Amino acid sequence: MENAIRDWRGRSYRPGPVPADRVRMFRLALAAMAAISPLQYGYAALHAQQASGLTLLAVWIACQAAGALPALHLVRRGRLSVRACLIAGAALSGLGLVTAALVPPGSPALGDPLALGGLLSGDGLLALAGYAVLGGLGAGLVYGVCGEVVSSWYPERPAAHVGLITGAFGYGAVPLLLWAGVAPGMTSAAFLVCAVLATAVIATAARHLRLPPAQWWPDDVDPRTHALDAARLRTSPEAVKQFGLAQALRTRTLPALALMLVCAGAVSVFDVIVVAGTGAWGALALLVALNGAGRSAAMRAAEVFGRRRVLAGVFGALALGQVLLAVAVQNAATGAMPGTASVGSPLLWLGAVAAGLGGGAFYPLLASLVRELFGTERATEIHAVVYSAKAVAGVVAVTLALTAPGAALLAAAALAALPALATPRLRIPGLPATIPL
Repeated sequence: MENAIRDWRGRSYRPGPVPADRVRMFRLALAAMAAISPLQYGYAALHAQQASGLTLLAVWIACQAAGALPALHLVRRGRLSVRACLIAGAALSGLGLVTAALVPPGSPALGDPLALGGLLSGDGLLALAGYAVLGGLGAGLVYGVCGEVVSSWYPERPAAHVGLITGAFGYGAVPLLLWAGVAPGMTSAAFLVCAVLATAVIATAARHLRLPPAQWWPDDVDPRTHALDAARLRTSPEAVKQFGLAQALRTRTLPALALMLVCAGAVSVFDVIVVAGTGAWGALALLVALNGAGRSAAMRAAEVFGRRRVLAGVFGALALGQVLLAVAVQNAATGAMPGTASVGSPLLWLGAVAAGLGGGAFYPLLASLVRELFGTERATEIHAVVYSAKAVAGVVAVTLALTAPGAALLAAAALAALPALATPRLRIPGLPATIPL
């Protein structure tokens, strides 16, 4: 290929000038990710206190997780443009937020919240179609395409930059939660404002975001020197080869990563529901803010200590958060600490900190681990398969939320501890078992 150079592993690069608007594209992608945050974290906090809201949230998570993979497949093959995907994402995400504002799950029209008949008639059907299905698909489009654009324009440090924009998906709901804490009767108006902002921000991003040429690499970084960087390779070893999607699916590592995401993803959503149920809006806002901010901090730590070590620590923090929240909820229930359900006990705040730091950071860490284990060429599509396991995580989160809080939090602690113990045992596919990690 013209102007292409190869590194020591045979990978091809086409160095080219860095576009003047690369930083602007990054910022617009970050803003678009923040704009869809209220669909998950805002809804989980404000509308998932009824079983009908939990059902709608589970369907939304399934549609959001499943919507990214087909979009990425079409965009990477040039059959669908980035602009078309984001315009559709803007319209669908805005529709989902409008539906969340106009048809809250506590509406009498939904009937029995656990009966399908309540969700498949009248306002229930509108909420199911508008928020859960179409809103979920729209958020999936935005999430998948923004991640692909940013990782493509920052190939020298894709994990760090994708971690920053996925962090915005976490903390983007904080203003909505603070609004709800100050004016709980204005929740519907807050969702309508979010709908207008999301539509405008994502539509603006659609005008400017685009993919670079195939195999593009910034001409101010020598790809061959980058590939031989010993310090980077010590903490982020390269994959044995560039795996295709079919090859990755045949390994044991890919199902293990998906199972980790199911366990941690379920606990992450469940924690938002639990803390929202205590009425401690300050602790809830802190939990969601750390859920987002912890992602970029974890990616920076991973560059120093290695992804698997940091990932195990993140899962450990998430498990610790469940134990602290379980003790806080139990103390409030037994009256040992009267009034804590409304103002938040120290243990509740500590639990929110630990759960927040662990409840979002695993997403970009798993994404970057996919690159480390399977190579960079098909990493986005392989990670989309791992991310689709979030659909199962939504169901598990709802199951936990319908269980008694004390028992559910202990079960959540076990779910978070399982991947923490399994992470150090992950191996790079293709290496003989006799070679140490």
